[in-house]
Amino acid sequence: EVQLVESGGGLVQAGGSLRLSCAASGFTAAFYTMAWFRQAPGKEREGVAAISVKHDGTYYADSVKGRFTISTDSAKNTVNLQMNSLKPEDTAVYYCAAVDGYRGMSWYHDWLYDYWGQGTQVTVSS
Repeated sequence: EVQLVESGGGLVQAGGSLRLSCAASGFTAAFYTMAWFRQAPGKEREGVAAISVKHDGTYYADSVKGRFTISTDSAKNTVNLQMNSLKPEDTAVYYCAAVDGYRGMSWYHDWLYDYWGQGTQVTVSS
């Protein structure tokens, strides 16, 4: 059974850091494109970052480039999102998503993803 479980969300002040983790089970994350999406109140869901271990590729939304880093811990079969220099506009529910194979520059289309976690709340105060 495929399952994604996010953790690490919470409340942080602007300029602070937070690390989100996504524990995958039922499949090997290294063979998938793994991504983080987020959805703020009243906003559409947007892609934040994605990673393909097999193709050694990482992708980021322009709004988080230089601040967020996505990585995979193959030993734990988890995907992490290190978020630094957080801004109030980063406040959202963050979701982990997975799709088999390599999607490259199409990573940000949420409809590509077959599996989703339950989401974890990130709140950044000013």
